[in-house]
Amino acid sequence: MVAYSFNKRFAEPIVSGHPTTGIVKRQTIRAPRKRHVRPGELLQLYQGMRTKHCRRILADQLCTAVRPIRLWIARGYVQLLDTGEAFGTAALLDRFAHADGFLHWDDMQAFWKAAHEQAADPEMAFEGVMICWWPRS
Repeated sequence: MVAYSFNKRFAEPIVSGHPTTGIVKRQTIRAPRKRHVRPGELLQLYQGMRTKHCRRILADQLCTAVRPIRLWIARGYVQLLDTGEAFGTAALLDRFAHADGFLHWDDMQAFWKAAHEQAADPEMAFEGVMICWWPRS
């Protein structure tokens, strides 16, 4: 089983949906690492892992997909590399941001720029994976 830690702001969107959009967060974007969860496996969702305030957000969730992704935060462009599906218009970027627990694309951009200095560079792309899950039945 693989565990993922989330910023406090994502706990409510994961459990009951974003307070404004109502959309439940069932995906996360992560950098490459040695071993991510695989489709069909269970994953654990925590807030504040490796701190004294660590808490489990939900019971184990079932991984439904791990998809390679490329994000150009400053350019406003997202591409799923396995299918070539792209999000480049304001409406599509907002929809993508909603699914990832943000109010809109501008909110997602601000979060990424604060967390990753290179996200402000229009020539820099982030490549990683988008991990999707669904409640375990």
